Amino acid sequence: MKSIKVESLTNAGFAPFGEVIEKAGAESFRINDGRCTRYHDLATVETTGSKARVLVNIFESAPISFPYELKMVERHPLGSQAFVPLSARPFLVIACEDEDGVPIRPRAFRTAPGQGINFFPSTWHGVLTPLEAVSDFVVVDRGGEGNNLEEFFFDDPYLVIEE
Repeated sequence: MKSIKVESLTNAGFAPFGEVIEKAGAESFRINDGRCTRYHDLATVETTGSKARVLVNIFESAPISFPYELKMVERHPLGSQAFVPLSARPFLVIACEDEDGVPIRPRAFRTAPGQGINFFPSTWHGVLTPLEAVSDFVVVDRGGEGNNLEEFFFDDPYLVIEE
């Protein structure tokens, strides 16, 4: 079984797959009579296709533990998908390059407190994977007509390991 080592989530490392959603480095300004700081335009939400619209959801997900066996990935060809944790707990982000419609070279990233992610449309990625406890996430993705989900099951699963 091939293994994948978990990396820290950084803008540079994650750039081929999407955007890191975090306050660090973001444009910000004061609003609400100076009582609030707005961290502005943190992700590009994209939708295409018939009657496309943006959905805002809350997902509750069970945690995984290491080593983690990666058996499948998915992608959303008609829109981006963002995961924003509602706690300071870390989660695992898995993303793959695409080669002729097939996911290759999976990478695994561990988020830091305060980080979320936004996958570009058609980016192969793992499912939502909290690390420490059942966790809630705001998930922003596409609704509308058409099939916006493709799944791929690896013939030989990968083993995700933490150093």
